[in-house]
Amino acid sequence: MHYQWDFVFLSRYIPLFWRGVEVTLAYTVGTITLGLMIGLVIGLGRLSPSRLLNIPLIAFIEIFRCTPLLVQIVWVYYALPVILGIQIPAIVAAVLTLSCYTGAFYAEIFRGGIISIERGQWDAARALGLRRWTMMRQVILPQAMRRMIPPFVNQSITQLKNTSLVSTIAVPDLLYNGTLITADTYRPLEVYTVVALIYFALLFPSTMLAQWYERRLEKGR
Repeated sequence: MHYQWDFVFLSRYIPLFWRGVEVTLAYTVGTITLGLMIGLVIGLGRLSPSRLLNIPLIAFIEIFRCTPLLVQIVWVYYALPVILGIQIPAIVAAVLTLSCYTGAFYAEIFRGGIISIERGQWDAARALGLRRWTMMRQVILPQAMRRMIPPFVNQSITQLKNTSLVSTIAVPDLLYNGTLITADTYRPLEVYTVVALIYFALLFPSTMLAQWYERRLEKGR
């Protein structure tokens, strides 16, 4: 059977597609920002020699890294309200889960970047009499950030793709709006083709930028 492709009818749904893009980008930027803050706090905490502090932080990281994000979103939205006895809106559940998920990965990037700094840099900073936080802020982190940026960019690109999963709890992102259009038109092939092309248009420039920056870092070495 020959399928007749038709994309012309989708022109009247451009505002809905655009609204989905806005929501997707808002979730991406918002959860990346919150994830960076969560990751920084946990990553620095992981550097502590205290086992009492490290055990819950490791548990947090591994729980979010070792379970599917879709399962996490569904669990936070449906199961957590039962446990806490309160209603959690879909927006809150989506932001909380995405932020904690990416924060777990950012935490390991922070920790890995910091411990990769040569011991001589730490010793030199101590020899200057710098306190731990001053040493971290003025000596260690500026050097570590150069090494951390490529994995940060890659994880952030992945986060944009991850936002599509919030459609499962009816958050009106790009994929969810595509589902609404499909239900209205019964033309899933055209709709999801356009959705895929929009995601590609958002992600491809970011991917190219990340690759360019990695090549620049390699030349700098």
